[in-house]
Amino acid sequence: MIDLSQGVAFIDDEYIPVAEAQIPILDWGFLHSDATYDVAHAWRGKFFRIDEYLDRFHTSMEKLRMSVPYSREQIRSIMFELVRRSGLRDAYVEIVCTRGIPAPGSRDPRSCENRFLAFVIPFVWIADDSLRKQGLNLLISRQQRIPPESVDPKIKNYHWLDMVMALFEAYDHGADTAVLVDAEGNLVEGPGFNVFARHGDTVITPARGVLEGVTRATILELLAKENLLVKQELLPVAIAKAADEVFITSTAGGVMPVTRIAGEPVGDGRPGALTAKLNDAYWALHDHPGFSVAIEY
Repeated sequence: MIDLSQGVAFIDDEYIPVAEAQIPILDWGFLHSDATYDVAHAWRGKFFRIDEYLDRFHTSMEKLRMSVPYSREQIRSIMFELVRRSGLRDAYVEIVCTRGIPAPGSRDPRSCENRFLAFVIPFVWIADDSLRKQGLNLLISRQQRIPPESVDPKIKNYHWLDMVMALFEAYDHGADTAVLVDAEGNLVEGPGFNVFARHGDTVITPARGVLEGVTRATILELLAKENLLVKQELLPVAIAKAADEVFITSTAGGVMPVTRIAGEPVGDGRPGALTAKLNDAYWALHDHPGFSVAIEY
């Protein structure tokens, strides 16, 4: 019997072990990073906010002039089937649309047949257990994020070279991860996460040049229930460094505290009370029927 606990892929209408999944070398998704994708997660055998992830995926395809031969409901069913076949209770489920291969000798994207694929692997964490408990050391990178005028960050994409170089910079300085800046030096986003900063009764999260994450949206909904002023606006470096609390949000981990910026303590250098409260509330929503859908194994 084939062990599928490390992952399952759906490609060319077939379900196969994830390690066997391949795309053609001439696919522009590989050659040009010409692709869009989205990542949902299952937790304790339930999908969390799956329809929001599907909404964003279809919006991204539309903006990139892509389409696939599967309906939204079919893609949703494929995602459930991937998790069911893997047997994973906590899982990371990625759906992808690549541009495909153009006609021989052509550089015309209209000649490409777009390709759909999907896969499930065990749940992925940005920060391990110890970092989620003690807090991350975040580097504010000198690397500028690709400006939204060039590549719309609201379309989830694989244009990650700026992110990857920022990670190298972070590791070179002994930090756990990095957040990138815009041309004016304001904090934008990091590799797979959004950032928030609390100053007293005010919480700020960058509003421009970021992927509007589903986890970010969930935290904004939870913050609306607090007696706080929440602002989506520019977040200068000085404001972030002077914050009482800083935290990051991602599908790959929920709400994670930042307790140091470039080695210097944020607030008192410990995970903040608001961060902990939001993290608890976020994971509690995974048992709420309005947010989660059970998977039949």
